[in-house]
Amino acid sequence: MKKISELINLENKVALITGGSRGLGFQFAEALGELGAKVVITARKEHELSDAKNKLSEQSIDSETFTNDLQNFDQIPELIKKILDKFSKIDILVNNAGAAWGAPAENHPDEAWDKVMNLNLNSVFRLSKEVAVSSMIPNQYGKIINIASIAGLVGTNPDFMPTISYNTSKGGLINFTKSLAAEWAKYKITVNAIAPGVFPSKMSTGMIDRSHDYILNQTPMRRLGEDFELKGTVALLASDLSTYITGQTIPVDGGFSII
Repeated sequence: MKKISELINLENKVALITGGSRGLGFQFAEALGELGAKVVITARKEHELSDAKNKLSEQSIDSETFTNDLQNFDQIPELIKKILDKFSKIDILVNNAGAAWGAPAENHPDEAWDKVMNLNLNSVFRLSKEVAVSSMIPNQYGKIINIASIAGLVGTNPDFMPTISYNTSKGGLINFTKSLAAEWAKYKITVNAIAPGVFPSKMSTGMIDRSHDYILNQTPMRRLGEDFELKGTVALLASDLSTYITGQTIPVDGGFSII
């Protein structure tokens, strides 16, 4: 029988994290790297990837970076080919890259709706499919972790988050997680999601500044998430601690979604 330390060990695993150069994505890269995984991060901005690589190196975490815009769907096969040419496989995929747009539904620009849907949902399907077909299905092993949001679990207060495209995309991602998990269980691929609450990040700064008191009053723990508090959940779902967990969404939100 394997020990916990063996089950959580990610040595010889390759983890791809999209949007991994900063914010929550960088936390995921740190966590999986600390557990021994070979870390691959993608993002649109080369200088942010370079900064992230240097920060990971300071923690003795080796990483590879690839500049890529996931909204350009035709670039996804070439991205995966480059990663496989380097590492031969992808064991763990963290679909973290995302976008938000704040506007009342009646004034929401069509092009903004399309941008959010393309990055938060459509690119996740295309990337997951490419990784599975090219690596996980042939290897009969894979861990896919989709980064959803509490906004996909509940209808949010429009005075707090007038972000109908973001909320809808994350709700779709949660159902996508369930459906894909059911289809790909036969390939020994688990598919799960994390639904973060409010964590300080570049994307959430304006919302926190505008609605700080509301957020704390809505959160039973009366505080925001800290920069280490997603690491345990991603470690669980990326490792063999979770081989019998699939199709699930785990809120990490201080209780925000329960009241």
